[in-house]
Amino acid sequence: MFLLPKYNSFFIFLLIASLIPILIFSISKIIAPINRKGPEKLTSYESGIEPMGDAWIQFQIRYYMFALVFVIFDIETVFLYPWAMSFNHLGLSAFIEALIFVFILIFGLVYAWRKGALEWS
Repeated sequence: MFLLPKYNSFFIFLLIASLIPILIFSISKIIAPINRKGPEKLTSYESGIEPMGDAWIQFQIRYYMFALVFVIFDIETVFLYPWAMSFNHLGLSAFIEALIFVFILIFGLVYAWRKGALEWS
């Protein structure tokens, strides 16, 4: 009755997928040449031109708002894809729930549009 042995291959895959990046970063740390950090090494690189001004500039909030709206609608597709794959088995109630979900997202899109979050200029 205990289902954990059925997931042995999943846990092995998860272990290998976790160990590969650790192994790659460890090998990279061992093989990489050791550079001494001098003043020239610590300057920012701008295509061979001497850097002008400070490297820390403040971005406008509209870039972040645009990115957040993109992420929200990107995640929408992640939630709708499994629903679309099992549409035939779920029935009418799941269809109505998905419609409510899509209408809430459309309302959010209209709200963001009216507030100017999608304006680039």
